[in-house]
Amino acid sequence: MELASYLAGERWSDHPACTHPLLAALARLVNDNTSDDNRGRLIELVPSIIGLAGDDLRLDAQISLRCATTALPVAAAERQLALAVSVLAAEEVMCRLDGAPPGRLSERSEAALAQVPRAAEQARKFSRAAKLTEKGFRRYAAPNAVQLSVVGIVQACIPDPDTLLRELLTEAIADCSALVHGPALPAPLPAPRPATGPAPGSAVPPAEAGATDPAPALRAHP
Repeated sequence: MELASYLAGERWSDHPACTHPLLAALARLVNDNTSDDNRGRLIELVPSIIGLAGDDLRLDAQISLRCATTALPVAAAERQLALAVSVLAAEEVMCRLDGAPPGRLSERSEAALAQVPRAAEQARKFSRAAKLTEKGFRRYAAPNAVQLSVVGIVQACIPDPDTLLRELLTEAIADCSALVHGPALPAPLPAPRPATGPAPGSAVPPAEAGATDPAPALRAHP
């Protein structure tokens, strides 16, 4: 984040104004919990994190949701309830912002919760009893979800937590970019190549004519 502040022309800081505070917090946590051998792989992500800022609460919800759904399937059992609650809290905020009926879940959330059915059931009971405010979500629930997710990945029994952390940060950046700048446009189709066959009216060599003539294959052999 200090490098991002420098590239953005800001005062040297690990809390630059050019990046959403929660996304910057995720970047710092990923950087601090990545091994020395793999930390250099994060540098190429720095330019993509510049300019992703704004007050839209959807940014907080999407970052929190991306973190919790990534960590939940791999985290230890003692962290699953808190992560499942984080998933439901982020989805509830998204429902409010989108004017959708309560209880709507994205496919990613449904898939993550399905892998921890006991924690998901307990989280639903807890969420029904809790009162979530947008201010409380931004100040407490979302930052806690990000921190808990990174710690859960680092301490998970998986062979390569560094790679999962980098994928998490990459996907969170993409989520924020889609909200701030709009979805990425599909790549343009390549221009059609000019025809390479013989020009109209030109004679076709006998060998080529025979190769494309279906008649020999239909004739009966003696």
